[in-house]
Amino acid sequence: MIAAALAAAAAAASTAAAQSASAAPSGAAVPGAAPQRHGRDGAPDTAPVDYHGWTSFADWLFGAHAGTRPVPGPRPGLEIGRATGSLDYTDPHTGVTAAWESASWTSPVRKVPHPASELISSWNAHTPAGTWIQVELLGRYTDGTATPAYVMGRWTAGDGDEDIRRTSVDDQTDGKSSIWTDTFSIDDAAAGPLLASYQLRLTLFRKPGSKLTPTVWRLGAMASNIPDRFTVPASVPGEGAGVELPVPAYSQNIHKGQYPEYDNGGEAWCSPTSSTMVIEYWGRGPTAEQLAWVDPSYADPQVDQGARYTYDYQYEGCGNWPFNAAYAATYKDMQGVITRLHSLNDVEKLIKAGIPVITSQSFLASELDGAGYGTSGHLMALVGFTAEGDVVANDPASDSDAVVRNVYKRAQFETIWLRTKRINASGGVSGGTGGVCYLYFPAKPSPGQRRALAAVGVV
Repeated sequence: MIAAALAAAAAAASTAAAQSASAAPSGAAVPGAAPQRHGRDGAPDTAPVDYHGWTSFADWLFGAHAGTRPVPGPRPGLEIGRATGSLDYTDPHTGVTAAWESASWTSPVRKVPHPASELISSWNAHTPAGTWIQVELLGRYTDGTATPAYVMGRWTAGDGDEDIRRTSVDDQTDGKSSIWTDTFSIDDAAAGPLLASYQLRLTLFRKPGSKLTPTVWRLGAMASNIPDRFTVPASVPGEGAGVELPVPAYSQNIHKGQYPEYDNGGEAWCSPTSSTMVIEYWGRGPTAEQLAWVDPSYADPQVDQGARYTYDYQYEGCGNWPFNAAYAATYKDMQGVITRLHSLNDVEKLIKAGIPVITSQSFLASELDGAGYGTSGHLMALVGFTAEGDVVANDPASDSDAVVRNVYKRAQFETIWLRTKRINASGGVSGGTGGVCYLYFPAKPSPGQRRALAAVGVV
């Protein structure tokens, strides 16, 4: 259910290097990088998170263009102006080799305000049939050396005959860091160098001679350094207490056995089910024509749609975090971002502004009262808070749509979501997500929504 970032906390890094022939990042850091966040008492943040996105026409003007051009308008983006590269790509999931032409853009250097142990990129794009994009991380460590050019994802919205299969890339490491499906992770954050700065390289592909082009509206990354922790102090209920959003409720469990080619069917579809709930909250969703492939006897076919079009053919699952955000952004005027939040007070800011939050967590059945199950990785949509400040969650791991709404104790949920270490069912130590969440919101958020997003570091 959850992307393989959890494995990074428990498994040793692979020793096989998989380095691209691309050049290491160069250039000076961007002036005015975000300041280090401080806690309520004014002390430096001990769990720093820095999300940075490129979204505006001015953003797309800068950086290094190799055949790409910025596109002005209500939703500025980046597209192919002229092809400057070519690639014969053998799709590892279909065995088909096809020729592609490409153009690329490399972002300015982003200096991380606090050296980072992890980074997760995310993007929003339109990819017509026969086009796709690749996102790469070009990093520099605190010891001055460069990372390889790490592939963070190869993505297209479709899965037709003209399309590649969207995929993460395994076996990427240099002995200092590794890619775990969708997450860059320092192998030994206590002893090794951390990530000091990075660039993102975006390559846009299309069939040779085609006039089509992908259009990318948002490209960003969340860099963080969350300490090892089994628990966190409970936050005090605040501005979100008593607020609950009318988010549709969908169960993943009623899809059990449907389309097992996508992550073994519905019982593993917590991520696309949560995404579907929030997409529909914003009044978006697939058309009847887009849903025509789903067996008409199935309830909530939009959940099947979400599973199919978030599926990562390498990970063999629907829980790739950036792929879910990218899927949400395929709907009209929607944005999707992957980041980390600091506490439920951050969630309250967003809920009060009308923005649901999809969280990722793992727990034993005994740790979360009322859940009735344990999980090594699970997504659910937070839709509000009780008057006492407890969490109201649309939990897709429910037996029917009617019982998806659940109330979880604030302190229990907060620790489960924010911790990076936990004791598993075997008595060993496993990883936790450290506050990872999906945020979906309109391309033109209201002033109040914009303020709430800025307050949690998403701009």
